Amino acid sequence: MKMPRRGLAASSGRQGRLVPGLTRLVFGLAEALFWLVLAMANLWAVAALYIDLPGWNLVGAGLYVAIVLSAFFLTPGLRPGAMAGTVGFVVVLAWWLTLMPSDVRQWQADVDRTAWAETASSNGNGDVGNIVTIHNVRNVDYRSETDYTPRWETRQYDLSKLQGIDLFLTYWGSPWIAHPILSFQFADAPPLAISVETRKEVGESYSAIRGFFRQYELIYILADERDVIRLRTNYRKDEEVFLYRTTLTPETARAVLIDYLRAVNALHQQPAFYNALTSNCTTNIRIHTAAATGQHPRWNWRLLLSGKVDEYLYEQGRLAGNFPFDELKRRVHINYAARMADQSPDFSALIRASRPGFP
Repeated sequence: MKMPRRGLAASSGRQGRLVPGLTRLVFGLAEALFWLVLAMANLWAVAALYIDLPGWNLVGAGLYVAIVLSAFFLTPGLRPGAMAGTVGFVVVLAWWLTLMPSDVRQWQADVDRTAWAETASSNGNGDVGNIVTIHNVRNVDYRSETDYTPRWETRQYDLSKLQGIDLFLTYWGSPWIAHPILSFQFADAPPLAISVETRKEVGESYSAIRGFFRQYELIYILADERDVIRLRTNYRKDEEVFLYRTTLTPETARAVLIDYLRAVNALHQQPAFYNALTSNCTTNIRIHTAAATGQHPRWNWRLLLSGKVDEYLYEQGRLAGNFPFDELKRRVHINYAARMADQSPDFSALIRASRPGFP
């Protein structure tokens, strides 16, 4: 009768030792996570001050670092430093959120206008009819990447003649990163290409780091393919372009385009910031497609690394062409065909000739 009691006592003793040890581990991990998050938040705050604080960026960033480090090293314990880092981050974030985008800057000539669309309502409920008139469709005449004559056109499209969506992917170095451009195909009109980009000022260039901060306004460029595609294949150096036919139906293409045009009109009325993480060329495509279809794709790492998004779409059955993926990608590379087509009025047809999935 005594042995079971001794066994029970031994078991209780082991559990008693295990619970405090587990508690210490949980608290230790939580504390480590807190300091990691705090360090990242303060690193962001310093970068935000350095990048987005006009005129006083170096002074502001240096003063912030000095205050936080002084709280850590010149006061006893870690609590004052943690308080200084937390309060400092909140103050910088509150200031950063007051920065507003502008429509009035010295823009580069190829982005100094924003597109907007007029859609005829088919009934009294505000539903979009078939005829859409788009203003400021870009159709630049290039002599080189930096020497060009801007042309802005007004074009009319019949949504009942919309046949589908094609996807261009442009690579300029890393196979992990690409710039996607959607092109809407019509039976009776040239394709309408839409490229989501940063709206650059004169003398400004894109920086991936600055793209995470409030340095660039967002622009939706609605353009002729001989503009946005030929720029990348014929004039920019070391850019490789691939053209895929998607399997999206005309009905889905219509819904996606209408959602795009809503965003285009909103930007024409009120500017917004570009953000390399939350509002960029890839995330905005997902946003519009999800809004149009009501289907939100499950998260996949290839949706974040845009250079692999074609591989993801292929696995989901969204790309036309009955080939293994590597062979499909080889066949949809269009740089040579685009250089040969150059300024031909049949540019769009020539770059699609004999490509998988195209009639």
